[in-house]
Amino acid sequence: MNSPAPIRILSVDDHPLLREGLGAIISSQPDMTLLAVASTGCESIQEYRRHRPDVTLMDLRLPDMSGVDAMMAILAEFPEARIIILTTFEGDVDIQRALAAGARGYLLKTMPAEELLEVIRHVHGGGKRVPAEVAAHLAEHFSDQPLTPREIDVLRHVANGNRNRDIAELLRISEETVKVHLKHAMEKLSASDRTAAVAIALRRGIIQL
Repeated sequence: MNSPAPIRILSVDDHPLLREGLGAIISSQPDMTLLAVASTGCESIQEYRRHRPDVTLMDLRLPDMSGVDAMMAILAEFPEARIIILTTFEGDVDIQRALAAGARGYLLKTMPAEELLEVIRHVHGGGKRVPAEVAAHLAEHFSDQPLTPREIDVLRHVANGNRNRDIAELLRISEETVKVHLKHAMEKLSASDRTAAVAIALRRGIIQL
């Protein structure tokens, strides 16, 4: 009796050590094979086209684009693609965006190898998987009021060290309007000051540096 074909995997990560580690874990499994690796979003799209893997492991932060954007580009061309986001980031906004865009799973790199392998098999079989701690993190902010695009813009400029006057010039709005956006952002994030607002927004994946 023939054994089933191994699960063919594409690994996308810009850290060589992580790619090698993942490769070793996958290669040690009799029912899996590492088909190809990519270190950028553009490469991941090319490698997907070339190999049509069964499952893709996609890092969230890549040098040329976000992993979610790369995933969306692949899914636009190959709607049947099964992609798992594998990342060190656990901001609820990142998780929501990835799942809404079509990720079949969302895993943190801190998770044990056994769990990663189990999720690959589960997703390959047609399932979806978000680990309990990731789901809990999502639920924690489920009822939060989202920030508006302009509030996010203002926070991003604050994170880059700009003063209110500079932000007003950059966004072509009044300094008073900048203060209002900042006040609303702080209220929504339950932040005591602008520094805390930036720290919370970074942690939750609302802004990136």
